[in-house]
Amino acid sequence: MDYKSSLIQDGNPMENLEKQLICPICLEMFTKPVVILPCQHNLCRKCANDIFQAANPYWTGRVGSAAMSGGRFRCPSCRHEVIMDRHGVYGLQRNLLVENIIDIYKQECSSRPLQKGSHPMCKEHEDEKINIYCLTCEVPTCSMCKVFGAHKACEVAPLQSVFQGQKTELSNCISMLVAGNDRVQTIITQLEDSCRVTKENSHQVKEELSQKFDVLYSILDEKKSELLQQITREQEEKLGFLEALIQQYREQLEKSTKLVETAIQSLDEPGGAIFLLSAKQLIRSIVEASKGCQLGKIEQGFENMDYFTLDLEHIADTLRTIDFGTGHQ
Repeated sequence: MDYKSSLIQDGNPMENLEKQLICPICLEMFTKPVVILPCQHNLCRKCANDIFQAANPYWTGRVGSAAMSGGRFRCPSCRHEVIMDRHGVYGLQRNLLVENIIDIYKQECSSRPLQKGSHPMCKEHEDEKINIYCLTCEVPTCSMCKVFGAHKACEVAPLQSVFQGQKTELSNCISMLVAGNDRVQTIITQLEDSCRVTKENSHQVKEELSQKFDVLYSILDEKKSELLQQITREQEEKLGFLEALIQQYREQLEKSTKLVETAIQSLDEPGGAIFLLSAKQLIRSIVEASKGCQLGKIEQGFENMDYFTLDLEHIADTLRTIDFGTGHQ
């Protein structure tokens, strides 16, 4: 707490010092013992205990209890989270410096004469101090206003009693609001945790889903490769058979062509004896060659590969129905 800089900025050091010694909860000067929070702000121990109890309604810690648990609350000045040990507020360190300053300040105030203008005066009766409270109009006023003035028909009460009552009420409201803020912050923290966990869970199930589909892709690729190999084997077998058959027919054709040439040359032989020497063998060879048309043949539709056609519509329909099965939309 920088008292020196605050005192320099204000023309009245004592009034400024008093502002520095006001508890943010009860709005009164700190009462002993004063506790110092980890964020270096100060509270009356009673006020600290009030907001601690409001923020931790189920705190079970008791002095001498074997089953004690800590708690937490937020500093009303800076919202810093204060985490308590098993001793609760009684585990916080006392600020002896502030307590000593308060003692010195009170001694100084008691020795100083009351300065003119330090107490608010009535606007209607300038020489009268405001010392009572009109309960009917809910405004502070002076005794003259009650006797002769605007509040003579109103119900009034001593200013100090109303002051203390409203101060207590305001202090309770502050404690309630601080506790409510702590609960809201707790909800925010829980929601932020839910966001983080939701992202982590989403990433996890995405990874699992991708892995399962990768398995399906692998099975499909493996099956596709297997079926393509079957078609390739069938193609090679048919082509091997056809190419061998073509080669047989080509060889037969070549023999027949040469035999035709030989036969034509024999027909050109003018001598009967020479012709007859080779004619019978030539005729026998031609008859034998004519049997070449009895070589192997292919059946109709031999080249057809339609029996490798797949009907995958039912599988496609099944794939289209893949879903998580939770009914969640």
